[in-house]
Amino acid sequence: MSSSVSFSDSLPLLLAGPILRKCTASELTLWLVTSEPLDACFSLYHPGEELAFYSQEIKAKAQIQIGHSAWVTLACLKGDFPVDTILEYQLVTQGGDITALVPDLLYPGEERLTFSIKTQADYVLHGSCRNPHHPSKDSLVAADSKVADQLISERPSLLMMSGDQIYADHVAGPMLDAIQQVIALLGLPEETFAQGPVANTQSLYQHGYNFYGRDKLLPHYVDNGNWLSDSGLRKWLPHRGRPIFSSRECENHLMSFSEFFAMYLLVWSPQLWQLIDSEKLKKQGFQCGDRTLELRWQLLWHEEKLHIDEFVAGLSQVQRLMAHIPTYMIFDDHDVTDDWNLTVGWEKAAYENLLSRRIIGNGLISYWLCQGWGNAPEHFDESFLAQAKEYFSQPSCESQDQFINYLYRFEQWHYTIETTPKMLVLDTRTRRWRSESKMNKPSGLMDWEALTELQQSLLNEPAVIIVSAAPMFGVKFIETLQRGMTWLGQPLLIDAENWMAQPGAANTLLSIFTHTKTPTNFVILSGDVHYSFAYDVKLRFRRSTPNIYQITSSGIKNEFPNALLRFCDVMDRALYSPHSPLNWFTKRKRLKISKRDPDTTGNHRLVNRSAIGELRLDKNGKPNDIAILTAEGERVSFPPIER
Repeated sequence: MSSSVSFSDSLPLLLAGPILRKCTASELTLWLVTSEPLDACFSLYHPGEELAFYSQEIKAKAQIQIGHSAWVTLACLKGDFPVDTILEYQLVTQGGDITALVPDLLYPGEERLTFSIKTQADYVLHGSCRNPHHPSKDSLVAADSKVADQLISERPSLLMMSGDQIYADHVAGPMLDAIQQVIALLGLPEETFAQGPVANTQSLYQHGYNFYGRDKLLPHYVDNGNWLSDSGLRKWLPHRGRPIFSSRECENHLMSFSEFFAMYLLVWSPQLWQLIDSEKLKKQGFQCGDRTLELRWQLLWHEEKLHIDEFVAGLSQVQRLMAHIPTYMIFDDHDVTDDWNLTVGWEKAAYENLLSRRIIGNGLISYWLCQGWGNAPEHFDESFLAQAKEYFSQPSCESQDQFINYLYRFEQWHYTIETTPKMLVLDTRTRRWRSESKMNKPSGLMDWEALTELQQSLLNEPAVIIVSAAPMFGVKFIETLQRGMTWLGQPLLIDAENWMAQPGAANTLLSIFTHTKTPTNFVILSGDVHYSFAYDVKLRFRRSTPNIYQITSSGIKNEFPNALLRFCDVMDRALYSPHSPLNWFTKRKRLKISKRDPDTTGNHRLVNRSAIGELRLDKNGKPNDIAILTAEGERVSFPPIER
């Protein structure tokens, strides 16, 4: 089932990575992808010493072959490692030292890759939403430039990427072209599709709608969950059902596993881009099967290519950053598809259709392989790996569906980072509190059982950091607009999901914050919304209230429509000040939310700049510096509110 297209015989050994993943006093985790089985030795050094104090061969069981010429390695190295000190590491492969193969991995003055296992999460980089073809710059490049100027001891404890590491549902034409070239170069697996207009991946790649037309190939369903579909008006409206994949820009939506996997390689490392003919589609006269792209798509392709070229130019710095800073990740919707599991009706339509079920499953397979596995390797036991290897060793429709079904039942995507304070990274996508009253009402982001587990993890902790892809405390005016669209039966139209959208989940979450044994300092890190803000949250009518901080940084390479955000910002300030009586009509009436002003000109509290968040905590886990580093390298701070 490997690609029938000729693959390259002159591939570089390193295709992506190395990325430092989970790093503790007893375990180091390294993720990378190579074009042949990796035969390597990992060594640790103290600075200035020639002899390694730790060496370990990377075994074959840590590797999974993907197609013909791609091996994913997750090296889980066990030992007793020094913490809170500078360490150097070396990875010597069959092709030589990894830094000799890719010299750009080293910061100026380095002879080996350097990092530190920090027990205190006192300086955290965090962000989400990295869209390769958005016109803004890449904030990860700005983060790397800053790290390059820092002493190793002053570097961040970790990098937390809180969702939308890829945009599977909003792909630029030049990116999709590069993805399909990578599939051919590496001989990535083919697959067959059921219940769809294309039988297999080769039919898809040769189809006239392969580029800028996949919305016509993706499955649709008949929605009977809102007032319009129940009325006599529906029969007069020309339609073939509603699209299951609800993104408004899904003309190049990823479909096959190989497409998802190839995109990860292309957004994290520059190596494969050197083998890509970036003008291929243009040279072919924008011909897709028997269709020539319409002029509007050709013009869009040229515009997108300018942004993709700039994105690719910064990838060597992104690769360098993640080779030096322990990096953790969690999914959000765009890692799979927009509005993933938003409502019960969406789930019913998506999972009862074999084609959409496969596409979503492909997103989940690639998420595990490229993101989830490295967050908490202990969650993926021999039984899990056996399921994965059964599919990858002999890809077939049956083994693929079997693995996807296994992933749909899996409930350990959340994890804990055992720093001080400890960090709880939430799965807000697959364990949802589903509405029992209406098919098109937004689901709660976590169900009762998951929230109960969260509460047990918090009890008697002096301080904690929670990572929630969507803000727990968002902009009330925007949430009011979302509630209005839900009432009109259009929750998908403006992504109407937030923690307060579903009463059961909202009330359970609020009870966690009002519990007497909740942490004294409670920091919530979020992204998703494409703008940044910081709130201080207190309990009303309580003397001993915990300190709750909602800190949102988004996007790494994405922004909100500026005019609309400015309007929402003004309306939120006018209608929902801390003392506004309108607050008593919201679910958060027991909380007093004070909004920090950024140190920028004007009166805007919502910062609409592509940026990466910077959070510094004191020894008690209380923020003493909340800021964002913009993609242009400027720093915007959210200073404490003057009482």
